[in-house]
Amino acid sequence: MILVADSGSSKTDWILSLPDNKKLTFRTAGINPFFWPEKEIVNLLNTVPEVQTYYRDVTEIYFFGAGCSSPDRREIVSNALSTVFPTAFVNADSDLLGSAFATCGNTQGLTCILGTGSNISFYDGGEIIDGKHGLGYILGDEGSGTFFGKKLISGFMYGLMPEEIHQAFDDAYHLTKEDVIENLYQKPSPNFYLASFSKFMSDHYEHPYIKELLYQGFQEFVRTNIHSYPDYNRYPCHFVGSLAFHFQEVLRAVCQDNQVRVGKILKHPIDDLFEYILLRETRNV
Repeated sequence: MILVADSGSSKTDWILSLPDNKKLTFRTAGINPFFWPEKEIVNLLNTVPEVQTYYRDVTEIYFFGAGCSSPDRREIVSNALSTVFPTAFVNADSDLLGSAFATCGNTQGLTCILGTGSNISFYDGGEIIDGKHGLGYILGDEGSGTFFGKKLISGFMYGLMPEEIHQAFDDAYHLTKEDVIENLYQKPSPNFYLASFSKFMSDHYEHPYIKELLYQGFQEFVRTNIHSYPDYNRYPCHFVGSLAFHFQEVLRAVCQDNQVRVGKILKHPIDDLFEYILLRETRNV
């Protein structure tokens, strides 16, 4: 049995291959080794009812996750998975590589993540090429949920929103300066807190202020990330993540204005990723 996982900071999607070409899908909290120690990952997996009967039947695990960009972080995840699934071969790697497998397959291209956070990499058809991006929500994450959350909160607190949007935001969240400071500097997971405000953009998507905010945010992602590759227009540029999927109308407009060739836009790459891994492992048998 092969278990494949695609993990962002907010959630993890899993698919387990079962006999007779059947599969089991389930979802857990996001597993990011920057925020989750090994023991907490083990505790989480030990409480997932969908796989409790398969702990010793899983033979291979392919985990692709946010925060798995360095060997020591990948080791945290792989050790936890090996504890829960003691007979399985475990491979942990970055969510960028998983996104590349899901979107590019065996062809070259740029793969971008626009979800809670953002990132980009070039995929040469076999592996991703290390870049200078992925600096996190404080220094980077352009065009992500955390990025837009910061823009919305600051626009509201500084009184820069149009009156009707300001009132709608106030009615939805009743934010005070003290609330913001507490959630950003005293409570855990400030990136999740910031990204949670992206729902407001969905609820008020047709308002010109929101569309302009989205356009400028995606424009900054293109300028900072995609344009850093001199030959970016030679390759398709794929996107995965909730922000890219839900606001793809604006994203496509920004890409068109910047001569970016849009490829796939996937909300959840897990299905395409699972099929890629399954096909690859079948061929290697």
